[in-house]
Amino acid sequence: MGNGGIKAYAAIVLIRLMYSGMHVMSKVALDHGMNPYVFVFYRHGTAALVLIPATLILERPKAKLVTFKIAAKMFVHALYGVTACGFLFNVGLNYASATSSSALYNVQPVVTFILAVVFGMESMKLKKLHGNVKAAGILSCITGVTVLAFYQGPMFRSFNHHRLFQKGSSSSSAAENTHSQTQWVLGIFLMTLSNVLAGLWTVLLGPLIEETSKLMNTTLQISWAAVQAFVIAVIAERDFAKWKLGWSVELPTVIYSGVIVTAVSYYMQMWTITKRGPVFLAMSMPLTFIFTIIISSFILGDATSLGSIFAGILLIGGLYNVLWGKNIEEQDELKNICVAKPGLELKGKEPQVPDDDATTKV
Repeated sequence: MGNGGIKAYAAIVLIRLMYSGMHVMSKVALDHGMNPYVFVFYRHGTAALVLIPATLILERPKAKLVTFKIAAKMFVHALYGVTACGFLFNVGLNYASATSSSALYNVQPVVTFILAVVFGMESMKLKKLHGNVKAAGILSCITGVTVLAFYQGPMFRSFNHHRLFQKGSSSSSAAENTHSQTQWVLGIFLMTLSNVLAGLWTVLLGPLIEETSKLMNTTLQISWAAVQAFVIAVIAERDFAKWKLGWSVELPTVIYSGVIVTAVSYYMQMWTITKRGPVFLAMSMPLTFIFTIIISSFILGDATSLGSIFAGILLIGGLYNVLWGKNIEEQDELKNICVAKPGLELKGKEPQVPDDDATTKV
């Protein structure tokens, strides 16, 4: 393995650790009573404060003119794909767990693929092997979401009985009342819907990238999302005393989510895709689930349910099935080309599947 290969593997491990940290830290902040709407505003606002100067420095000499039409498109895409997506995710996380959110994270590329089929960007021929493999993957993901929502099973307690953070009194107590099962199902539904919007955002984003650079695109959408989130947060939370950020949990979580996850990991994902392709990045997504279980268990002392583990296996299996089916389809197409044109050599081709760019904003 060359030096570039080692760097690529190190990059995906760091990316997944970043997202695992986000799932856990966000849950801790919400358990301490932080309003999810306010949290989304602070996160997008922090990311915008990092991205705007970076864009001015890096893009100013070569940036394309941003017209009113492009800005309006960015506003719409930010509204459903960044703002709404972020709100649904954090409100759902408030009712569920960090482990469940990281398990559902594996749904995103599969949802992206389904939407790409609906929009005619991808194919799923059920009479072919690759079509059946993809269908099996989709079915596995649907089953995984259902299991996660309606079955918890026995709990596996952590060896660590000393929590690093003590739960707050608001959301944690709410999660333990008689309506906890209903709230859990609601949380899974909201986070699943968040992944659907993220998939839709990924599918519809392609034409926009051609109109401006990736960095400018991200900065515009995150900036719009910060404005949108502020308006919604003001409407949802009128008590500005609850907008104060505590130094122990809330402020570090906002800075971490806005700077490390949204800004730094975005660049690392783009670098990884450039070096090894989107499939390489997508296949590393299950690491987030594994790392989140470890962090939640050994650092926070959280218990993990059998249902979450079983659902995670189904969701990861579904993701890999879709990727495998896509790979088979790509290989079949290459073979057909070689049969039609015998003079051509069959060379390895990196199969293109929906990547997880959408995770840069959730």
